[in-house]
This record gives sequence, structure tokens and C-alpha cells, in this order.
Amino acid sequence: MKEGKSIMKSKKVSIASLLVALGIVYGDIGTSPLYVMNSILSTNKGQVSTDLVLGGISLVIWTLTLQTTIKYVILTLKADNNGEGGIFSLYTLVRKRAKWAIVPAVIGGASLLADGMITPPVTVTSSVEGLQMIFPLSLNMILIIVVSILILLFSFQNCGTMKIGKLFGPIMFLWFSMLAILGISQIINNPQIIKAINPYYGIKLLIENPKSTYILGAVFLCTTGAEALYSDLGHCGRKNIYYTWFFVKVCLILNYLGQGAWLMLREGDVVINNPFFSIMPKWFIVPGVIIATIASIIASQALISGAFSLISEAIKLNLFPRLLIKYPNEEKGQIYIPVINFTLGIGCILLVLYFKKSENMEAAYGLAITVTMLMTTILLSQYEKYNNRKATRSVLVLIVFGIIELSFLYANLSKFFRGGYITVLIGFIIMFVMYSWVYGLKIKERYNHFTKLSKYKDRFKSIIEDTTLPLYSTHLVYLTQTSTRGYIEDNILYSIFNKSPKRAKFYWFVNVRVTDEPYTMSYKVHTIIPNQIFKIEFELGFKVNQTVNIFLREVIEELISTEELKITLKEYMIDNNLEKNVGDFKFVLLEENLSNESNLSKWDSFIIGFKILIKKITVSPAKRFGIDTSIVEVEKVPIIIGKRKKVKLTRIK
Repeated sequence: MKEGKSIMKSKKVSIASLLVALGIVYGDIGTSPLYVMNSILSTNKGQVSTDLVLGGISLVIWTLTLQTTIKYVILTLKADNNGEGGIFSLYTLVRKRAKWAIVPAVIGGASLLADGMITPPVTVTSSVEGLQMIFPLSLNMILIIVVSILILLFSFQNCGTMKIGKLFGPIMFLWFSMLAILGISQIINNPQIIKAINPYYGIKLLIENPKSTYILGAVFLCTTGAEALYSDLGHCGRKNIYYTWFFVKVCLILNYLGQGAWLMLREGDVVINNPFFSIMPKWFIVPGVIIATIASIIASQALISGAFSLISEAIKLNLFPRLLIKYPNEEKGQIYIPVINFTLGIGCILLVLYFKKSENMEAAYGLAITVTMLMTTILLSQYEKYNNRKATRSVLVLIVFGIIELSFLYANLSKFFRGGYITVLIGFIIMFVMYSWVYGLKIKERYNHFTKLSKYKDRFKSIIEDTTLPLYSTHLVYLTQTSTRGYIEDNILYSIFNKSPKRAKFYWFVNVRVTDEPYTMSYKVHTIIPNQIFKIEFELGFKVNQTVNIFLREVIEELISTEELKITLKEYMIDNNLEKNVGDFKFVLLEENLSNESNLSKWDSFIIGFKILIKKITVSPAKRFGIDTSIVEVEKVPIIIGKRKKVKLTRIK
């Protein structure tokens, strides 16, 4: 296996790639006009006032500018890990110099995943409810339509985000063009709305309005998709996001201004219908609602593909339990995780059935993502400090965006008892799973015992020459957790010599180390006993599919070609190609079980037990490392942590 390049080339910019970016990245933030102005009006019970409209839209424009454009598009997208984005990629860039960064990374990642469950329900439901302006649909009929759409959406994910992007891209281009045209048609009727660009009106509203906290919570909904934009960096590439964001932002602002222009002509009125659908000409309501419904379906894609990226990175960084990851096509960054797709799908359907109406979902929407944005700000400030060596900018990032996001967090806390507790609860469950996984690893590392292989050279020689033992396999392979040269776990040695002595011609001890770069593919060979015992250390990027048995076979073929490994062909072999006939393999995987003899605190024992339970219900090590199950032997070993308690027995004569 040749050493792979760790630097990912930037994705080329073309009309097709720009359309893919529109289809994947902007679904969430692009459909915010469906509910933001309606949510702002609801803080005043639907009654229109010029101050509320001008101030609300001013806050929306400057939130999009400060949070999305400056923080994410200009600053955060540059903090990429060889083309990969997301909070865990940002964490990998700073973790060597800020070990405590794991805390905001785990909190932020869990919060983003929790928010990902509420995004599809709120966007799809709010658009489908627009059909009520045309057809007399009951609540149950709305729920049936929404659930059916979500089932269809999650069933489509195994095709890969590239195919999805190609399909959704043109539709999103049509959607954003529609937003701009509808907005311009209303701005022409009331050009005074242009004043909302002045931040004065937003600041004035926050200072003078007694419900400013609720207004700020509604305004925040306009930028909830910004974090997904960063997570989807690996799917589309930075330049494609740069170029498309200018178009997207202009279209969004024009539509918000258009809704505001329409509302300002109705000063003092109580608006019942959603302003987004109200600004449409009557003849366009039917196609407009249909396009909005399709766009809201696409809106869910940004969070779904972002969730796949986040979980994949967390798994490779040992922050999350091992799950089966599939790669739908050869394009880097295109991944699909069946368990996550199923979990998100079921979660979204349950939330729709629980909240029933979009206005109820809006009350819960945004609280979790505010926490994610705040955690990203903390990590970004460290990136500026350590990686860019710009201490002043680091402080500015922390202060400016920290104040903005703490304000939004304070405003969104009012949503906690109105439904926000659901996403917070989901976030805590995800955080606990991640905490258990990470802390469980630390407990094991604390008590793990490793032995130098060279001390057992004589024993290996004896077992290899012991013809009374049947040949277990030509190549016997164990996976080891330590990368220390020449060392392996005691329980592996016990498995070879004691539990069930295993004679083989060649012993291979394989360690897989995940690097901070996404696509590294390299290895080292340590020869313990020439032509008999080897330790292989693979260094694989956190985006690389870990097909260990394929990699190992390639390593062996190369060792044969360099004559570091000598294999004698048998006369009866059909193919005389030495490098292809490397012999049979047997992988022995040790399955851990917590022993009753372990001396642990109740909490540590619970965490280790919970971690083992997770491992049993998630993907097996064989599937995780891409090993052919026909050559795998699973052997159970007890985990005995701490010193055994001495037991005194009395002998009775």
C-alpha cells in the first residue's frame, strides 16, 4: 500500500458543482423565509407595526451578515481540515494544543445532531401547511402528507449526496430565484422597506420593545442552517460555497424585504396567514406552494448529510461508537450511515406526531443549534490563536461572536418549556453516549497491560515448531490497540499461548491509528522475528474506509516482493503467482466482557458496562474494519480492571 496524499484537492468550480452546492448546503437556511417573519409577528400576536417589521428585518439582515457571512463563510470555512469541515474537523485542528477542546466539540456535535431531528419536521410541516390556503386539509391529512414525505426523503439517502445534489440543485436554483422575484415585486410597491438595511432599526427594536427576548429568538431562525453549511464543506468544496452564498444571500434578503414591504402596508392589522404565501399573486399560489413544499423537503438534506459527516468524523476520532459507514460512490466526502439515517428518520416522524403543528415546532427550534454555534466560536478562537497565530483575532472572535450567540442563547432559553426541552433531551442523550465511549476508553487505558513481544521470542519459536498442535492458520492476525513499537496487550498473548494454543506460520499484530488528516493512507512494518512475527501500524485518515484485510494483503504482497517475507509455494497450487498466493488468513477478534472480579467504582463499572452494551448492538469489529467474516474467529475475554479482591476461605476438615 503506497502512502496516500493527505491533502485533498479543492473541488473544481463548474455550473454542475454550483448546482450541487445549492442542492446540498442551503436547504435549511434557504427555506427560513417560510417561517421567520411569521415567527416574528407571533411575538406581537400577529399584529403588524412598522417598528416591529423594520426592526425585525434589520435584525435578520445583520444576523445573516455577521453570523453566516462573516463568521461561517469568511472565517470558519477557512478552518478546514484538508477540505473537510464541521465542528469535529475544527476540533482535530486544535486538539493537540488545547486538550480541553474535546468538551466544546462533544457538546457542539451532540447539539447539532439534536437540532438535525427538528429541522426536517419544521421545514416540511410549515410548507405543507401552506396547502391549506388552497385545499381544506384537516390536521390529520397534513400529518399523513408530512410523514409520507419524510419517509420518502430518508429512503433516498443511500443514493449518496452527489446524486441527491444533482437532482435537488436545479430545484433550489428555481426556489431562490422565486424568492428574489417575489421580494422585488413587493419592494416596488413599498420602497420604504429598504430602510431596514440600517442596523439602527434593529437596535432600536431590541432596546424599546419589552418582548425583545422573544423577537431575538424568532430572528435567530434565519441563520440556523449556517452550521450545516460548514459541516457540508467536504461534500461541495469551499469555492462552490463561496460563489453560491452571494447569490443565496441576495435572494434571501430580497424576500425578507418583500414580506416586510407587504406587511408595512397593513399597519395595525392582525395577519393570520403566513406572510410568505400572502405576498404571492393569487394565480401563483398553487405552483408557489408546490415549489415551497419541494424546497422544504430539500431543506432537510443539509442537516442529514451534515449529520453523516459529523458522525463519521466522531467515529474515526474515537468520540462515538463504531457504526457501519457506506460510500455510495467514488467521490470523496460522499458517505451514508444506515443506522444514523434510520434513527434520524424515526426521530423526525415521532417529533411530527408529537408537535403536530409547525408553530409548535418553531417554539422548540433553534435552542440546540445556538449551543453548537457557541461551541464552534470557542474552537474557532483557538484555531485563530494556535493555527493562524493571530491572538488579536482570536480574542475578537471570542468576544464578538460570543456576545452575539450568548444573546441568542438567552433569547432561545424562553423556548425550553415550549418544546425546546425535547431537543435538549436528545442532545443530552447523544452527549452521554459520547461521554461513555470516551471515558470508557480512558478507564481501559488506565488499567491496560502491554508486554514487549521480543520477550516471547522463544515461546513463539516453540509453538511454531510444535507439530503436535494442528496448524491454526498460515497467517494469524490480531488487532492491537497500542501503537508502541513491539508491544501488544497481555490478553492477546494469553489467547495465543494459553486459552487455546494457536500455531501459525506467520503472526501479524495490526494497529490502526486514525490521523487528523482525512485521507492519509500509510503504514509501518516492525519485524519482531524475521519471516515469522510482524507488527503493522496503519495510519489512516478519519475519512478512509478501514478495509484492514485488503490493506494487510497488499502489505504482505509488498513484503514478498522485497524478500522481507518468504513463502514457499506448494506444487498443487493452481496459480504460481507468488504474490497472489500468500496463503490463508485467520483474524482473531477479542470480544470483551466485564468480569465480576473487577475492582471499579459503581460509576466506572456502569460506564464500562454501558460501553460494552453499545459495542454489542452496533457494528461488529469485523464489519468495521472491512474483514471477510469467513476468516474471523471471535474469542471472548474478560475485562479485569484493578486488583482482584483477596478472598479468605476457611478449610473444614
